[in-house]
Amino acid sequence: MREMAQTQSSNQLWIADKILMGLSLRDYVRSLMTPGNLVVAAIFIVGIPLIVYRFAFGLGASTALTQEAPWGLWIGLDMLSGVALAAGGYTMATAVHIFNIKALRPVVRPALLTGFLGYLFAVIGLTADLGSPWRLPVPIALSHGTMSVMFEVAWCVCIYLMVLGFEFLPPVFEWLGWSKARQVVVKYTLAATVLGTMLSTLHQSSLGGLFLLAKDKLHPLWYSSYIPLFFFVSSIAAGITMVIFESAVSHRAFRDQLDPHAHVDLDGITLTLARGAAVVLFSLFFLRVQGFLETARWDLLPTAYGAWFLFEVLGFILIPALLFAWATRARKVTFIRALAAWTVLGVVVNRINVSMIAMNWTRSENYVPNWIEIMVSITIITIGVQTFRWIVNRMPVLHEAPGYPAH
Repeated sequence: MREMAQTQSSNQLWIADKILMGLSLRDYVRSLMTPGNLVVAAIFIVGIPLIVYRFAFGLGASTALTQEAPWGLWIGLDMLSGVALAAGGYTMATAVHIFNIKALRPVVRPALLTGFLGYLFAVIGLTADLGSPWRLPVPIALSHGTMSVMFEVAWCVCIYLMVLGFEFLPPVFEWLGWSKARQVVVKYTLAATVLGTMLSTLHQSSLGGLFLLAKDKLHPLWYSSYIPLFFFVSSIAAGITMVIFESAVSHRAFRDQLDPHAHVDLDGITLTLARGAAVVLFSLFFLRVQGFLETARWDLLPTAYGAWFLFEVLGFILIPALLFAWATRARKVTFIRALAAWTVLGVVVNRINVSMIAMNWTRSENYVPNWIEIMVSITIITIGVQTFRWIVNRMPVLHEAPGYPAH
């Protein structure tokens, strides 16, 4: 009986320390009563029943999708944009572990966590979009052949999600106090990074490759034989700018998680990333110009679609590239962070353009997502943000874990 009591007491202490952050259950519940958490609760109260409703009554009852517009908000925003914005994981891991840019080491773990959650909730968004979600494993197990783009995307996303989980194991094991398991995982960090970079190169471009099959459906201003390359290079830009934006927000929102004795030059990291963003965005702009010159549809530029195309290419690619270059030289860190948020929005706009606005552009009726689709997307994104918050508040993501070598 004494041993059982000691075990129960030990479990209670573990839960209080690891889960409740050192608080009693009553104090922990009280700490949750904040205006922000009340807004999150309201979103969940409305959104979670709508997710259940979608799976209970199908796509026809819960979306504005039609035979002419089979891809909607859940593909354009949750899946394609989510995968692109999660690219910070492989870009930062590659920069630090392969190219040995040590100055970026403090942002690797947040980037890996953002990447892992981004891919995880992109798959959840994809599941919501599928008419028969139980058939999600079909592209992996039963395909039309290894030459199928969907076959490659399915396998790469599945494996890379596991690789991201593996790369984020060190802070999990540090949180649990499993030092030997951490040592084993750390030994294979470089191998996991190389594998993750290879997989990301493949599936980021292959997501664009899906649209090569839609030449007669995708608007000529967005269609190009270079579209796989557009998707890959823009994912690098998305990853870099997302890390700039996320690191700025995290260091403000999780100020209590930072080690006051550890000097992290966040401004220097931001300037380094901004230089990379400028180079990548310039590269992307010239690739988009090459893609346009391939088709040379000058006659479409004076149209409404042409104006929107120019706004995307100039407003979200060329102008940010020039501004990143200027702001880096002028050391305008605050401006760079705002510009990074604008660039992230630009990647989302591009993915929505390709999958929704410019897709089936000759259809008789335009697709407009209904309120259920919007609310489900907001709910999925909110769950992802809250999961990130839960992990960062408990695990050594923004600070060094006591007793472990610098990660």
